[in-house]
Amino acid sequence: MSAANPFEIGIFTFGELTRNAGGKPMDPATRVQDILEWARVADEAGLDVFGVGEHHREDFAVASPPVVLAAAAAQTKNIRLTSTVTVLSSADPVRVFEDFATLDLISQGRAEITAGRGAYLESFPLFGQNLQRYDEYFDDRLELLLKIRDENPVSWNGTTRPPLHEAGIWPRPVQDSLPIWAAVGGTPASAVRAGKLGLPLYLAILGGPERFAPLAELYRRSAVAAGRQPGRIGVTSHFYVEETSQGARDTFFPHYSSYIGQNMPRAGHLDRSAFDAWASARGALFAGSPAEIVEKILWEHEILGHTCFLAQVGLGGLSQAQTLRSIELLATEVLPAVRAALKK
Repeated sequence: MSAANPFEIGIFTFGELTRNAGGKPMDPATRVQDILEWARVADEAGLDVFGVGEHHREDFAVASPPVVLAAAAAQTKNIRLTSTVTVLSSADPVRVFEDFATLDLISQGRAEITAGRGAYLESFPLFGQNLQRYDEYFDDRLELLLKIRDENPVSWNGTTRPPLHEAGIWPRPVQDSLPIWAAVGGTPASAVRAGKLGLPLYLAILGGPERFAPLAELYRRSAVAAGRQPGRIGVTSHFYVEETSQGARDTFFPHYSSYIGQNMPRAGHLDRSAFDAWASARGALFAGSPAEIVEKILWEHEILGHTCFLAQVGLGGLSQAQTLRSIELLATEVLPAVRAALKK
């Protein structure tokens, strides 16, 4: 890493509406306002990236990331703004580009897109897509999105939406080339695709981090084989930090257990012993003191070679005060320590 291209750290959220102990879900209006405060605090504290994800379920508050990101843009100055992710398989690439180009105008050049196939499938029947064409939708629409970014007017003929002939796509962004990342949850074919296209890659680390090292290497090899320079790799992880390790884990466990049980139903029940294993030095969960967080980021950097870390914050009904303090510690203690270590 260098002073010109330092290791980057940011935060993101899906805006989940976890129920409290009495069974009452979080209020979506309050949740969105809290999220906007996270963006403002992260920007003021010096973090690099703020992301918002897309879901179309009653237990999530955000269905349209660019709308929330535009509101965040109006109250921030420097932090970059990205979707985490845009479910491109069930979205029109023309509208996606228009929305994020508009966000780029509002933010004066800070917009990015993270395109993914979608780990949750509710958007497909909602928007009339056939799940049997899951991969076809993503490949076809990613091709069009990249073509729209790189050319104007655009002529294109695919299989999942009507063709375009010399179509002008407006507005154009402030940035010469709107950054588009590919999000990968562990599928080798997705890493190969991103490498061949020369796209930067986000890895969603939900299992043992070591198992993602071959995926990162496959991505780099695929880029080189296609005659492209490998792009950057970012890592996304569930996150909570407090001043002490025990305090962080004791505070976070009941909230995280609720998040896993309610908002990630395929993950099943999480007991304390499993939680502690996930939060251990070689586990995927970032829950501990600033020093522990730094150590784990540096270890993952050794095995993955990533240059960006995005922390999923505010999980499971953590209070606003707890989440804001966690964001501040990430910015003031974790970020400078990681950068200092990587300069050596």
